Amino acid sequence: MPITVTPTAIPDVLVIEPKVFGDDRGWFFESFNEKDFSIVVGEKVAFVQDNHSSSKKGVLRGLHYQIEQTQGKLVRVCHGTVFDVAVDLRKSFLTFGKWVGVELSAENKKQLWVPPGFAHGFLVLSETAEFLYKTTDYWHAASEKCIVWNDPTLNIQWPEIGMQPLLNPKDANGVSFLGAQYFL
Repeated sequence: MPITVTPTAIPDVLVIEPKVFGDDRGWFFESFNEKDFSIVVGEKVAFVQDNHSSSKKGVLRGLHYQIEQTQGKLVRVCHGTVFDVAVDLRKSFLTFGKWVGVELSAENKKQLWVPPGFAHGFLVLSETAEFLYKTTDYWHAASEKCIVWNDPTLNIQWPEIGMQPLLNPKDANGVSFLGAQYFL
C-alpha cells in the first residue's frame, strides 16, 4: 500500500500520508485510492462530493457537522498550512467530547480522515491556504450545526491562541458543546 496510516488519540480519526515519488522534475503522489482507503478504514466508503476552499491567514472555519446526512470527510491542503480539528460527538463512544488537531500542509501532504459523527474545523496558519475535502454525503443546509470554536468545555488548543480568528457570523455564533446535538 503506497500510504502510511497513523491513528490519532481518537483511533477512528486517521492521519494518512501518501508515498511521494519525486525527482529533479518534481513529484507525484496518489491522493486517493478507493481500494487502499477501504482497507485502511475497515469499510467501503463512498464519497459523493468534493469541496475546495481558499482562505487567508487567521480564518477559522468550524466546528461544523450535519445532524442528518452525516458526513465523513477526507481532508487535505494543496496550498499553505492549516491546523485541522476533529471533535467526537458520538455519545456512545469512550472518546465522546475529545478532540484531535493535526497540522496539514501542501508541504507535508498529510490527509485526515474524519469519520461521520464528528464536528470539524480548521484554522489557516499560512498567508493563504487552499483546503480540499471529499465528503460521504451531500451538504444539507437544514441540518448543518456549528459548535463555537473556543468552547471552554472542549478547550481546543488552537495554535497562535493570542490572535482573534476571522470568523463568519455562523461560526462566531456557534453553540456551546454542552448545548450541541450529538450522535448516539
